[in-house]
Amino acid sequence: MKRKKLVIISHTEHYTDESGIICGWGPTVHEINYLADYWEEVVHVGCYYKQLPPPSSVAYSKKNITYVPIPAYGGRKIQNKIGILTKMPHIIKTVKKQLKGATEVQLRTPTAMGLFLLPLFTWIWKRDYIFWVKYAGDWEQEKPPRSNGWQRWFLQQKWIDFPVTINGFWPHQAPQCYSFENPCLTEEHLSKGKVIAKTKQFTPPFVLTFVGRIDHVKGVNRILDALMTVPSNLIQAVHVIGDGPNRKSCELQANVMQLPIYFHGYLDRQEVHDFLAQSHFFMLPSTNEGFPKVIAEAACYGTIPVVSNVSSIKHYLNSSNGFVWNVKGDELYGQVVRNALESEPNSLEKISHSILKLAEMFTFEMYYKHLCVDVFKSNSKK
Repeated sequence: MKRKKLVIISHTEHYTDESGIICGWGPTVHEINYLADYWEEVVHVGCYYKQLPPPSSVAYSKKNITYVPIPAYGGRKIQNKIGILTKMPHIIKTVKKQLKGATEVQLRTPTAMGLFLLPLFTWIWKRDYIFWVKYAGDWEQEKPPRSNGWQRWFLQQKWIDFPVTINGFWPHQAPQCYSFENPCLTEEHLSKGKVIAKTKQFTPPFVLTFVGRIDHVKGVNRILDALMTVPSNLIQAVHVIGDGPNRKSCELQANVMQLPIYFHGYLDRQEVHDFLAQSHFFMLPSTNEGFPKVIAEAACYGTIPVVSNVSSIKHYLNSSNGFVWNVKGDELYGQVVRNALESEPNSLEKISHSILKLAEMFTFEMYYKHLCVDVFKSNSKK
């Protein structure tokens, strides 16, 4: 039997496309499309932007999903950051209205509106529904932005009487905090991925792929620096998928390198999966993460990760299923990349087959089962 009404509150970006259809950030919308099969009604309260959507946006596919807009907020300038104060009354009113008749409610953090919504849900608003918070940020970040740091601190306190789902498994984890995998795959993806993985030959030249925001945090510049130390005969192609503030400078750096490096900008989900399926290695030397879903998406096709050990990534990856760069160590990322590309084919094939097991943890089916056990049952006991 289906549950009645799920309300999700997030800062997920939404747009209207040229056909007048509402689109939202792909990973979140795919997740909600899946969850909609288990509820009679799903409401997503999220930010609306008055511009055309990027290719990474997709439309909702289920008729029982309703999108409710709230004004976009935030930005680099101080006036943009504090602008949420003028929008706060409207956001609170909109969220409160949608809670009527809800049986389950999820608040996604960290987000600026979490600063006022968390206290409201905790102490002010009567909760006659199952409520939980998803914290998608880096749970161990040493110097997080003040807003993120406060929300993380708040969610660990003894007064929290609702479940909090987090990335990774941490010592002294508060009893209300549950370790969760962010879903991004279907059983169909797994079946298709296993077939593709079995056909991969790990002999050079190799195809390398990066997917994400092009900035200093994600580390495309570190990838390019690393490739300057690698013999060119090991590289067939390097695909950079995504966009960001450092794209132009990275393209200029790539132009002077004697390697086939391609910048594709944002692509839709199927195109991303197509590139991951044909790749041998997935590159992500980031310095701050929760747990990037794209690692699991790459793993689905036996694509070997060459990634940093930040946050919960190190809880899932090691030398048996990938190549992990210690951000705080003495070894440069370039050496880790070279070790990967110069490994014996048999060793790489074993790692590729091992990483397939990781993908099985990140299916939507596993996610819903996890919700039923840790979130819905724990709420029912209170």
